[in-house]
Amino acid sequence: MSDKRPNIVLILADNLGWGELGCYGGGELRGAPTPRIDDLARQGIRFLNFNVESDCVPTRSAMMTGRHPIRTGALQSVPGGLPQGLTRYERMLAEILNEAGYQCCNFGKWHLGDQPERLPHNRGFHEWYGIPRTMNEAMFTSSIYFDDIYVDVPYIWEAKAGEEARKVKVLNEETRRTIDRECVEKGIDFMQRQNEAGQPFFCYLPITQLHFPSLAHPDHKGKTGHGEMADSLAEMDHNVGLVLDAVDEMGIAEDTLFIFGSDNGPEFRDPWKGTAGFWRGSYHTSMEGSLRAPFMMRWPGKIKAGVVTDEIMHITDLYTTLLTLTGCPIPEDRPVDGVNQLDFIFGKQETTNRDGFVFYIKQEVRALKWKDWKIHFIWEAEVHDGPKKLEVPYLFNLISDPKEQTNVMTTENWVRTPMLKMLHEFRQSLKKFPPIKPGTPDPYTPPQ
Repeated sequence: MSDKRPNIVLILADNLGWGELGCYGGGELRGAPTPRIDDLARQGIRFLNFNVESDCVPTRSAMMTGRHPIRTGALQSVPGGLPQGLTRYERMLAEILNEAGYQCCNFGKWHLGDQPERLPHNRGFHEWYGIPRTMNEAMFTSSIYFDDIYVDVPYIWEAKAGEEARKVKVLNEETRRTIDRECVEKGIDFMQRQNEAGQPFFCYLPITQLHFPSLAHPDHKGKTGHGEMADSLAEMDHNVGLVLDAVDEMGIAEDTLFIFGSDNGPEFRDPWKGTAGFWRGSYHTSMEGSLRAPFMMRWPGKIKAGVVTDEIMHITDLYTTLLTLTGCPIPEDRPVDGVNQLDFIFGKQETTNRDGFVFYIKQEVRALKWKDWKIHFIWEAEVHDGPKKLEVPYLFNLISDPKEQTNVMTTENWVRTPMLKMLHEFRQSLKKFPPIKPGTPDPYTPPQ
């Protein structure tokens, strides 16, 4: 195996529920086998308890900063034109890798700021192609009531570092079908160029399936016989296979950490209904169907094949783990919530370095996870039910009660002690390092 710094390929699906893929119990049951992703899972480590945030923006923020979104202000998107996303105070993953000599690309959905100074090509990525916000904008111009006097026509954009971003084409239901294939092909071309130049690379592919409208590429439309959702799932599997084949054909698999995951729980909007499979709930809730997302890693010779784990990991851990792997410094002037999980991933220890985490939706603490336990302070089993503040929190054991149906707060009250201690320590940290408010403009300087 080469001693050079590893390449990183990170494919992040959008609103892909825990129960969609074959390797998580879906596949054929969802009308679309997923052989390429299932095979990827067998080649490395597949996580059963990988936890994300409640929505697209906070998960991407947590991954790119290693910090819970309550700290960064990237809680959810705000209307286009306002200062949404991450302030330039944040030390983003691509920025640090860039400084260390990595070539970085971002092809797909960004959703971490739509102002020029907050777009990917100004946040550490050398090349960017995709959408600054989110995919439901593809339906804007299809509405007979849409009026571009009040809302800008959405576009697909591209840019290179040091350049101004330019509009490529309108984002609509037609271009929605082709954007993921375009991003994958651009990612493959980027990897080939960097490999030929002998440059280590970070290829970030935040693809847009299965976010609504889940409309498949023309090559896959109608192929499953089970509708657009299944067709889109089949397209996703095919696209992941294209990237895997490219890495293998370049002969760089042993020098490349290959990661595939999802940003949050499944779609819940008709007619695009996803599934969390074994778990209950969808994204925008604090149920396990929201928190747990498909996630897997492959690195031949480094990560043992065929590993399946129920150990807790959190999306913030990816930041700290990848920076440690590449020899990059972790910011020390601010709280970083992610923990280094390399020893666990490489099989040097049986358990992860994380016992649990605090879970917020927007600025409200909703739940805590600690080992096999979960406390809910706000109850929202299904997103259409609406949140309900609990006078006495609910407590569940996720091993004996994965559907979160039997409250054991009375009989297992002892569990509150370590969990509330964890919450207290986190709140003390927020007092010491005040959170950045959503919509904060640049430049931002933290209070002394």
